[in-house]
Parts: sequence; structure tokens; C-alpha cells
Amino acid sequence: MYEFIFYLSSAIAVVAAGAILVVRHPVHAALYLIVSLLALALLFFLLGAPLLAALQVMLYAGAIMVLFLFMMMVMNLRTERNLPLLLPGSWGGIALLALLLWLVLLLLLSRSSLHEAGSITVIEPKEVGSALFGPYLVVVEAAAILLLAALVAALYLSRRGKR
Repeated sequence: MYEFIFYLSSAIAVVAAGAILVVRHPVHAALYLIVSLLALALLFFLLGAPLLAALQVMLYAGAIMVLFLFMMMVMNLRTERNLPLLLPGSWGGIALLALLLWLVLLLLLSRSSLHEAGSITVIEPKEVGSALFGPYLVVVEAAAILLLAALVAALYLSRRGKR
């Protein structure tokens, strides 16, 4: 049963990631990215990493996506044809994938326990913390500096065209 949930949530993640590439409105692409990130969080949970799943939801689907939407507003991104944001058909795919992901999560939570399956190894938060702030400390700091540099560059490029 867990294999079915795993493959279904991975299919949702792949379809949502593919939809990011074909939608024309940047806000719709951001919403598909949120659905894809939530499906990845469910995959992390199924693989026995509940801390990583929680971090995926809080950091990527929460904070980073707020940052992306803020940057879209700052850069004033528009499509060529100025498509309206609230077309009834434009939200159908996002709503369908989110509903399907919600149903998969409810199906997973309705089962008794993940630890009864026996094949899932749970990674403790202490192990994740000692790995991130042990041998990979330089990589984590470099990723933080790279994200900050990308944010400053995007702000600079958005302001340069308005002068």
C-alpha cells in the first residue's frame, strides 16, 4: 500500500513540475511549484525522514515561495498577452493536483502506522543536524550565500530597466 502512495505522490510531483514549464502565468507556475514541493515532502515522509518533510514544507513550500512571489511582484512580471489571473479554467489543474495530493495524504494518515511496515528506517533530527553542521557546513553556508547573491542580482536587474 505504501508503494502505491509513494508512486502516486511521485507522479503528482512530476506532473506538477512539468506543468511549471508549460503554464503561461508566473503565479500559476509558482502554485504548481508549491504542489510539487508538497508532494516531495510527502515522499520524504514516506522514506522515513519526517524532519526533512517538515523542513521541506516550512522552508521551501512556505518561505522560499513567499520570496518567489515577492520577487514576481517586485519585478512586475507579466505575460505577453496579459492573461487574466482568475480564469476559471486556469486553476483547474492546480486544484486537481492539490486535491489528489490531499487525498493521498488522507489515505496515508488513515493507515495505522508507518513504523509497522518494518521496511522504513527513520532518520532522527540529531543525525540530520550533525550531518549539516558537521562535514557539510561549508556547503550549507555556500548555498545560503548563493541564494542571497541571486536575490540581490534579481533586485538589481529589476531596477536597472526602470531608469
